[in-house]
Parts: sequence; structure tokens; C-alpha cells
Amino acid sequence: MKVKNETAKRAVITEVDCSRDLEQAKVFFTTVDPEEREAVKKALSSVAGVLRSLLGKQMKLRQVPALEFLVDTSEEYGRVMDRLLDSIKIEGNGEELPKGEEI
Repeated sequence: MKVKNETAKRAVITEVDCSRDLEQAKVFFTTVDPEEREAVKKALSSVAGVLRSLLGKQMKLRQVPALEFLVDTSEEYGRVMDRLLDSIKIEGNGEELPKGEEI
């Protein structure tokens, strides 16, 4: 049994966070094209049962977690923070802080 949904195959899994009892698993993903994320999230949710079944067979777990798919926005957040940090000026003389240099 394999996933045949082409849209779901566009997901790039970035992190999985499982509960201690393995009842729940938050699966964080991103896509190459940010505009595809909602469509990919819907596709992943529609094949969650198949993925859960594959997980159970591959990992031979007694408890196979329910999968919840979440868009990972950490890369965009990091870019915003980089831009903010790059825009900070050294107080007093108005010079920009050279990249990689500490205050």
C-alpha cells in the first residue's frame, strides 16, 4: 500500500512531535512553493489513515499515533528575524553592524 495522492507527495516533513503515550503526533511540513501549503495540508489529512497504517507496519508499534499535519512556518519566521536583526543600527553613530559581529 502506497500513497497515490500526488499533492500529498509535495510535502517536505521538517519535524514530528509525538506525545509520550504515542497517541498523538504533530507532523510539521513545508513545501517548495508556499502557495501549495493549504492544498498539501488537505491532501495529507485525506491520506492520514493510509500513512498511519504504513507507520504501524513499518515500525511495529503497539500504539500508532493519530497524525495531525501542521504547516512549519519557522523558516519564514527566521527570515523575518534575520531582516530585523540586519536592520538594527549601532546606537550613536548610525553604522550598521557587520554581519556575524557581536555587540
